[in-house]
Amino acid sequence: MNVGRLDSLDRRIVQALQEGLPLVPRPYDAVAESIGATPDVVRQRIAAMQVDGRIRRIGAVPNHYRLGWIANGMSVWDVDDARVDELGGRVGALSAVTHCYLRPRRLPQWRYNLFAMVHGRDRGEVANKVADIGRVLGDAARAHDVLFSTRILKKTGVRLGAAPPEGSPAGDAGPATVPIHQPARAGSAQG
Repeated sequence: MNVGRLDSLDRRIVQALQEGLPLVPRPYDAVAESIGATPDVVRQRIAAMQVDGRIRRIGAVPNHYRLGWIANGMSVWDVDDARVDELGGRVGALSAVTHCYLRPRRLPQWRYNLFAMVHGRDRGEVANKVADIGRVLGDAARAHDVLFSTRILKKTGVRLGAAPPEGSPAGDAGPATVPIHQPARAGSAQG
């Protein structure tokens, strides 16, 4: 978690960015206008927050459901512990894998230690991608399963709220120290 100190202007910039960049030719100009700053100042402040880690990245995140990718499968794998780090890296590098991570087993109920998310237009396409993962893992994978999404969950993270009112004890403490976590939205600041 990145924690940074935000003055009033930085806070307004982050609040504007966490809603997603406007879909206009000059989005930072529109953000600047919406918060009463100049475009150059907004760009400079965003760059500074990226350098010091208060904003980790700004990027487009498409809605895969609207693009026709409606089958979502979390493949879970029981991989030999001696080989899981090396093989997990190879699985994570596959273009079909959007998330890949190691998790502790919860024996005897849960034997799986490697998780790899894949998306497809249907379950058959997901199954083909999971088979590709299986070929990478080879005999190091002792078992696997695929957990398909059954509903769409609203993806939101912690949102930066308004600053405390001027004159309140918290408002007099100087710039606020806040965690900045944004949901994965088109053009949102993430940190």
